[in-house]
Amino acid sequence: MFKKLFYQTATYGFSTVLVKLFPFIISPFISQRFGPSAIAPFVDFYSVAGIIIVLLTHGMETSFFRFAQKDISSGKLMSTASLSVIGASLFFIIISLFFRQSLAIAFKTPDQVSFLVIMLIILGVDGICAMPFVILRKEGRSKKYTLVKTVNEVINFLFVIFFIVLFPKFSNGLFGFQYDQKFGIGYVFIANLIASIFSLILLFGEFKKINIKDFDVNLWKEMLSYSWPIMLAGLSGVVNETMDRQFLKYLLPNGENVIQMAIYGTVCKLVTFITLFRQAYLLGVEPFFFAHAKNENSGQTYSKLMTWFIIVNCVIFLGLCVNLNWISEQYIRNSSFYVGLPIVPIVLVAAVFLGIYLNLSIWYKLSDKTRFGAYISIIGAIVTISINYFFIPSYGYWASAWATCASYLIMMIVSYYLGQKYYPIPYEIKTCIIYVCSGIVVSYISYYLLKGNIIYGNILFLLYTLFIFFERKLFINIKNYIKR
Repeated sequence: MFKKLFYQTATYGFSTVLVKLFPFIISPFISQRFGPSAIAPFVDFYSVAGIIIVLLTHGMETSFFRFAQKDISSGKLMSTASLSVIGASLFFIIISLFFRQSLAIAFKTPDQVSFLVIMLIILGVDGICAMPFVILRKEGRSKKYTLVKTVNEVINFLFVIFFIVLFPKFSNGLFGFQYDQKFGIGYVFIANLIASIFSLILLFGEFKKINIKDFDVNLWKEMLSYSWPIMLAGLSGVVNETMDRQFLKYLLPNGENVIQMAIYGTVCKLVTFITLFRQAYLLGVEPFFFAHAKNENSGQTYSKLMTWFIIVNCVIFLGLCVNLNWISEQYIRNSSFYVGLPIVPIVLVAAVFLGIYLNLSIWYKLSDKTRFGAYISIIGAIVTISINYFFIPSYGYWASAWATCASYLIMMIVSYYLGQKYYPIPYEIKTCIIYVCSGIVVSYISYYLLKGNIIYGNILFLLYTLFIFFERKLFINIKNYIKR
């Protein structure tokens, strides 16, 4: 059982790591090439990309896995879910391009219509590709899933490097095209579009399985009734995760807003390491949770998975904190962004809380109470919006960092208590609290009191990992002794 979970997590995790790792590798080239003002459009548009993708997929990915457990024709289920997402994506492309000028004005970027158009097409294409990836996961075709994801990121990486590093060196142009200095960050958008189109082509075989005649309206309505709360939860989650960039843009004075937005967006990418593990784990574990929900000891299994998930999260989080100054020098490579580093430990803690919340959220998916996911996420969004709205004018991106942390903390606590009421799972709650709280204390001492001293910080990190190792070993020995 755990071997299968490990295989799924490792396989899908590999592609997930690539999906996040390549942008992480690219980012230093971008930040080194462009300053905060030039990067601002990139941070700006991508901060709303998540909301659009959630709307286009409208919870159909999770709904597909849930309904796959029922006695429904796979062709009917596949076509119904896929056509719903594809239809929404095509409609989005047509409508958004028609109103592109109005959208650019609403975004306060009337001089960046070309960037916006490219971004809109990218999102539409990615939406169209969403369900074929889900189909590959359902069929267990992890190799093709990984291949397509890898090709996408490699192509994106190569074209970004070409456009921002090599292309400017051709003073006489290349193949009749001249490098446009003013277009600048727009070349990164073009690289992303090329990569998305390649993914679309590689997934052609999956599209052939979709038959419009298999679309079932009644099934579609049932799936929507299950998926809309997941969509609302996803929207609220994106508000918590990325919409603070928009608050910075609209609540701070012109000039200062784009600088703070770019700095905040850039330093927050240091959270990528935690995000990599979380997404890889969730991709592998979600089908596992559904498949083992009826097992007699499923609760104990979920509890063990949660404990180890928290351990790995805390180790990654603390490792980043104690080495933050060194990592930022290697990664960001532009001193203009270093002023934002003190908020990174706060955002890292928020990422830990988010991971725990997403792990806890399995209770409402397994019990078909997905509306609670929407309620919890809406509570989190209200917290995020309130703190950002009232405190950004005075504290800038510090308010955004604390808003994210507070939001995920509240969502985590609410989800735990509701889960214990409607779908009790015997989590090792006291042990998990000790791991998280001790990790936060050590990170505070290391970064803020010891001023990020790498030597002292890593000594504390080593002591923390030894504490976890011996605490787990002692706990297991005591437990085995009691059983005997």
